[in-house]
Amino acid sequence: MLTRLSIRNIVLIEALDLDFARGLGVLTGETGAGKSILLDALGLILGDRAETSLVRSGEDKASVIASFEFAALPPAIAAALDDADITIEPGEPLMIRRQVKADGGSKAFINDQPASVALLRELAPALVELHGQHDDRGLVNPRGHRALLDRYAGTEVAGLERAYADWARAEAQLAQARDAVEQARTDQDLLIAHLAELSALEPQAGEEERLALARADMQKGEKLSGDLDALRHLWDGSDSPLASLRVAARKLDRIADQHPLLAEALAALDRAVIEASEAEDKLRSAAEALVHDPLELERAETRLFELRAAARKHRCEVDHLPELARTMRSRLDAIEGGEAQLDALEAAAREARAAYVAMAEQARTVRTAGAARLDAAVAAELAPLKLDAARFRTQLTPLPEDRWNAHGMDAAEFLIATNPGAPFAPLGKIASGGELSRFILALKVALAEKGGAATIIFDEIDRGVGGAVASAIGERLARLAANEGQLLAVTHSPQVAARGSQHYFIAKASSGTVTRTSVVLLDHAGRQEEIARMLSGAEVTPEARAQADRLLEGV
Repeated sequence: MLTRLSIRNIVLIEALDLDFARGLGVLTGETGAGKSILLDALGLILGDRAETSLVRSGEDKASVIASFEFAALPPAIAAALDDADITIEPGEPLMIRRQVKADGGSKAFINDQPASVALLRELAPALVELHGQHDDRGLVNPRGHRALLDRYAGTEVAGLERAYADWARAEAQLAQARDAVEQARTDQDLLIAHLAELSALEPQAGEEERLALARADMQKGEKLSGDLDALRHLWDGSDSPLASLRVAARKLDRIADQHPLLAEALAALDRAVIEASEAEDKLRSAAEALVHDPLELERAETRLFELRAAARKHRCEVDHLPELARTMRSRLDAIEGGEAQLDALEAAAREARAAYVAMAEQARTVRTAGAARLDAAVAAELAPLKLDAARFRTQLTPLPEDRWNAHGMDAAEFLIATNPGAPFAPLGKIASGGELSRFILALKVALAEKGGAATIIFDEIDRGVGGAVASAIGERLARLAANEGQLLAVTHSPQVAARGSQHYFIAKASSGTVTRTSVVLLDHAGRQEEIARMLSGAEVTPEARAQADRLLEGV
């Protein structure tokens, strides 16, 4: 609830600090004393446009600070602050500060942390609900009527939201599967052609590397073939160096035992024969490995070209071609099996829709019954508020399927008709602000709503009425304040003022060319005098004071 409001240099208010408490707080004062200035100042806290005309003449800036305290921070406020990365410690009051400069521009802070005006507007519905001549929020806004009716009627909203989420998820899965099958069908002919090419090519993992190595060896063989032939001729035949070495070794073997040096020479010659034989073997093996077969080389080069051309076509590596072929085959298989999958998903979507429709129809039944009870409850409140000729109706309108949502298949709106025979119209369309405020009061009392704004303000709800009607308004405001926790009423009615648990007197005083507005929290004697003034006018009479005593004693 609102616990403190500090105003500096707003129009006629130089400096003002107000403390508020639970219950019904009433604000009174002569016409033009500055009650609207308080509401304008509070409007800055709620994100209203910062008009430079609000800055007190002669000052360069104005400011408003509002402090709200909660047993537990409402979820809507906590979520908005979390999204804005603004931290409030548990138990800490929510303090909103707004500054307006005379030369234009404004700043906002929440607990001394910079905040946007958009954030203030987002927080406003959970902080203050204002009903007055130009009310376009709260109960007047039809966007909130369905939620109010659901709370009153006891609609199973959570189950309905889950059913809608299940249906939406099933439809999304079905749409995704349909898109996939449709895309696959579009690509089917191309897939078949590509797969046929890859199947005919039959690429193998690692094939490119093997072919490249084989081709390189054959190209080397082609280059070295002349040298290898010349070397082979050197080693072939009876007159080759190796043959000569062997003949020499045999001859030397016959005489090696005749002298040690001959034996050493034979050993060296044997080693030379062995090394030459190994060289001959390796030359033969190299010749075999580097054999140049022009046809085989051509086949290897052709295969490499085909594999690499296919890889370029599909923008992948050659080694990825086998996996690509398997993927294409899987996609074609998916096309064939897609119909069966679509059938299953369509069945699941139908079941989810049927479950949602059943929940929505149940919600419609509960809402219809709740609407009838609410209409009767509001009707019972209208006559005491001098609205006995008016009628109230909660209208449920079926929505087309493309507008069904997590809240059901219906739109809800509160309608009124102010005169017999007049058509029903939205709340905001009725003639006068005072009449609208009384309708809102009747609806608030009938709803006995909890979980709305922390503070409710009625601006001159008693305009144009008096006597028993004003008394009925005061009684209902007090009852509503007891239910809601905190309610503030700007009033000209002594019957309403007498019902307040706190009474604030707004006065305007002039000193030379300077005019100031002040606000005073009245004690019992002050309340008696102010209510007597409201009863009698400019001159307070003993009879007015006596009547004021009776009003205060009667509450």
